[in-house]
Amino acid sequence: MARIDQTPFELEITDLSHDGRGVARRPEGHAHAGKTVFVAGALPGERVLVQQTGRQRSFDEARTLEVLQASPDRVAPRCVHFGTCGGCALQHLDETKQIHAKQRVLLENLERIGHVAPKAVLEPLVDTAWGYRRKGRFSVRRVEKKGKTLVGFREQDPRFVADLAECHTVIPLVGTKVAALAALVDAMDARRDIPQVEFIAGDPSPGFRGVALVFRHLQPLSDGDRERLVAFGREHGVAIFLQPGGVDSVHALWPDDPRLAFRLPDWDVELLFQPLDFIQVNAGLNARMIRRAIELLDVQPGERVLDLFCGLGNFTLPLARTAAEVVGVEGDAGLVRRARDNAAHNDLPGASFHAADLAKDLSGQPWMRGGFDRLLLDPPRSGAIEVLRQFPLKGLKRIVYVSCHPGSLARDAGYLVNERGWTLQAAGVMDMFPHTAHVESIAVFTPPTL
Repeated sequence: MARIDQTPFELEITDLSHDGRGVARRPEGHAHAGKTVFVAGALPGERVLVQQTGRQRSFDEARTLEVLQASPDRVAPRCVHFGTCGGCALQHLDETKQIHAKQRVLLENLERIGHVAPKAVLEPLVDTAWGYRRKGRFSVRRVEKKGKTLVGFREQDPRFVADLAECHTVIPLVGTKVAALAALVDAMDARRDIPQVEFIAGDPSPGFRGVALVFRHLQPLSDGDRERLVAFGREHGVAIFLQPGGVDSVHALWPDDPRLAFRLPDWDVELLFQPLDFIQVNAGLNARMIRRAIELLDVQPGERVLDLFCGLGNFTLPLARTAAEVVGVEGDAGLVRRARDNAAHNDLPGASFHAADLAKDLSGQPWMRGGFDRLLLDPPRSGAIEVLRQFPLKGLKRIVYVSCHPGSLARDAGYLVNERGWTLQAAGVMDMFPHTAHVESIAVFTPPTL
């Protein structure tokens, strides 16, 4: 393959891509006039000086060298690592404009992929834009040429780990400790055998700040390393877990049995969890999202609700405060066990849980024959098309769909509307991950009229 021409050139940015890059076209007179170029660090309405970084058959890639004419929506990124670290894509775009860009991505996906449009567009849900991330994974790499250990998210070039001093989107109890974490690992005998550190945070309790760190290690740790980790946990008030193998190998190093939990005060619910469990990243937005989902679902007294992809019971347990019965279904058997424990912990006998792979044949599942009034879906990025094709939708009065990927939501919405006759009443975005290009959304469907 011929080398990419590194000569800087100018472009006019006309749009923003789904991953937060500026979109331009090669100008007239160029050998590839009209070819799309995706430009990192550029915004619509800007004229920028760029350098090409990649070439594909149908598009090129470039990075911004200089902004020659700035968009009025451009702001100074808060983080000095922005542009190198791959954790954020939109810090240079005004916060109020970020969520509107995500709303546009959602609506374009619904139209282009699903061939549907909502009858109403919901007001975007937002919460705090900084210090919100309570769950994540730092990559760790010992770099001999630099003589140091790096702890951080992957760079925009994912082959490399960003050399972070701190992170402004991560909760402060963790985000301000990135440099200290790097120094800790660098001082360990096992510094070359620790590929990642995961963090998760619940609510604080007496003697414990609610934060857990999970150190993945490829070789057994020395006594000295264990002592260093315990000392770090004591100093910063965080729990230390070790992971020598798979998920089941995770165990507490200090303290012996830390309690991880978070409350949903509006529903008087507390969810207990394990350090590698899935919980929603943004606690404030999560509470707003649950409230909106319950409002859209509009459960009436005496009704039964099915919550698919229910996890720990994030939606199931609040719903159980008003519905006659809520049945949660989840593919991860460990999460199902903990969801059942959470139902008992919160004295909610109307919530029951089942383990099932929702991408497989469900004809033998007893809960499929239960008869429900309302359906809530919160699937992974792959969406819920397999279960929607199998589930007997007749008799349902409403479907609420919480999505972490607008493309799969659009596909599934197209199926419900164009093949099953349902109506997409409303849809809108929720800013679960501010400053990133991630689009979280919610949609509500009503059944065909007789």
